[in-house]
Order: sequence, then structure tokens, then C-alpha cells
Amino acid sequence: MSQSIAVLDVGGTHLRWATWSRRGGLAAVRRVATPSLANGAAEPVDELRARLVSAMAQAVPADGVAGVAFGAALDHRSGIVYASAPLWGSCTRPFDLAGALARARPDVRWHVVNDVTAALLHLAAGPVGASCRKLLLVTVSTGIAGRTLDRRSGEIPVDGCGLQGEIGHLPATTSIAGRPVTLACDCGQPDHVSSYSSGPGIRRLAAVLRERDPDAWRGSALDGPGPFETLLPAALDAADPVAEELLRAATRPVADVVRSALCLDPELDVVAFTGGVVHALGAHYRRALLAHLNAQGIYLTSALAPESIAERLLVCREGEADPLVGAGLAAERTARS
Repeated sequence: MSQSIAVLDVGGTHLRWATWSRRGGLAAVRRVATPSLANGAAEPVDELRARLVSAMAQAVPADGVAGVAFGAALDHRSGIVYASAPLWGSCTRPFDLAGALARARPDVRWHVVNDVTAALLHLAAGPVGASCRKLLLVTVSTGIAGRTLDRRSGEIPVDGCGLQGEIGHLPATTSIAGRPVTLACDCGQPDHVSSYSSGPGIRRLAAVLRERDPDAWRGSALDGPGPFETLLPAALDAADPVAEELLRAATRPVADVVRSALCLDPELDVVAFTGGVVHALGAHYRRALLAHLNAQGIYLTSALAPESIAERLLVCREGEADPLVGAGLAAERTARS
């Protein structure tokens, strides 16, 4: 397919869109705030869904093809969306997104995939995927999810519900200021990976740390003017001990998932990380994950081959695993099949 494809990336915080083609690459990207609970929208879920479909439909040129990377747990066989905590909180009423888009813009051929699936397709098509058997990509942003791709078959396997890798809602534990902590996930349930390790989860952990150790907090670079998302990476750059404690607590649940994944599937040659939290914290994020995995690694393997985990752990550069490009690749592949 040589024509340009309209590509959209829908997350809990932003809706991004552009055009993409193999020859021309990704054109200028535009973005608006997503109508979502994560952004403070107070409307009922049905109204949020209608607003989102309208915004997506307006972003696509007439009579074309559109690839959508959608930040939700969805059935990859049908395009039915099951749930998205950042978008719609605890609501698990199925939503026929593909059908709603087709009704809003019947002149467009819509192709919908999960946003992590799209990002993984882009990563696997580049140099990182060239020599891999399997890749696992984890996104840590407003929400958390992972996807595994087998490059030998080119498939991202799914279960009988059309799902894979909803790791953000696995049970998790962590501690802060020397004590265990229990926090709710945006889906409404307590003690999930996203409860502690997503962008909103890290802010919740910070609030607990501030409450439990107010003296240390007052002496921290985190207790300053400006948005938390800016203060945290700057504090880590300065080796602030409170920021380091917060990062340790926030990355522990993710490290637990990675350890289990590598233990169960030794063919995973790369475990890559992307998303807003990862890009903001960069090398600090990888360092914190490795500290957990070095302290408690894989039985025997970590002792026999101590570098094996570090060699497989990758923090993606900006644009290296872009859901917009992946949405274009997915739409192109579907159109050819």
C-alpha cells in the first residue's frame, strides 16, 4: 500500500494523529487532550465515548484508510473494547469502537489495534527486532500493559477473548517508608501493578510517602514548585534520596512481572520499555528495574549468567516504538490480507 494512512493514537491523556506512509514516514503530529476520566472529565461513560469517537472521526481525511492504536483492553479479532481504566474508570461494559467509528465515518476503512500492540509492531520492524526470536514491550504511562511478539511467525498471540498482556491489572505489592502500602487502581480494584507503577500510581505513592515521612519530604527536591512530572526526574538527576525511594517502590511491581516473564519464556531476547513515565525517567527507570532484578533474579540463571537480564533490558528512545507508526503498519497489513 503506497497511499498515506491516517493514524491515531488514543491514550488516557492525549489523542494524537497524523498521516503515515512507508515512503514518506510520519507527518507532523497533532494532539489534543483525550476526553477521559484521567483528564478529569466528569461526564457519564457513554458521553465520553461519544465525544472520543467524534474527535477521532474529525481527525481523518475523507475516503481513506485509518489505523488506530487504542489504549484499552480490546478484542483484537473484532475491535470490541472491553475496558480502559484511564479512559472510563471501572466501566467494563463492552464498546464496539470499530462499529462506532464506521457509523461516524462510513467513507473511511478503519483498522483498530491496542496501542501497545501498535508500538510493538513498530519496534519489531526496526533494528531492535532484527535478530530477536521474541520481544516483550511494556508501556508505562497513564496505564500499563505489555505485549509479546514472536518474530518467527510475525504473530502477537491472543487468548480466547482476543487479549494478551494486560499486566497493569495483575496483583502487586510494594512498600514505602518501610511499610506495605495498599492503593486503588484506576479500574477500582486495589493492589494492581498500575496502582503503584503507572503515572497516576506514582503520584499516589508520592502522597503516601509525604504523609508517612513529612520531615524527609520537606527536605527533598520533590517538595518544590512546579509539576510533579518535572520535579521527579530532576530530583533523580540530583540523587535525591526521597525520589530514589519513590522510584524503588514504583518499579518493584514491574520488576516482579519482568522476572516472571523471563523465567517462563527464555526465548524473550528483548524486554523493552516505553511510555510517558519511561521516557521522562530514562536511564533512572532502567537502573531501578535492574536493581530489583539483580537483588532477586531468576533462580540459577542469574547466578550462572549474571548479565543475562541486563543484556535483554531496553529503554526505548523517543520514536523507537511509536504507536502511530505501528497503527499504520497494522492497517497496511490488514488491508493486504
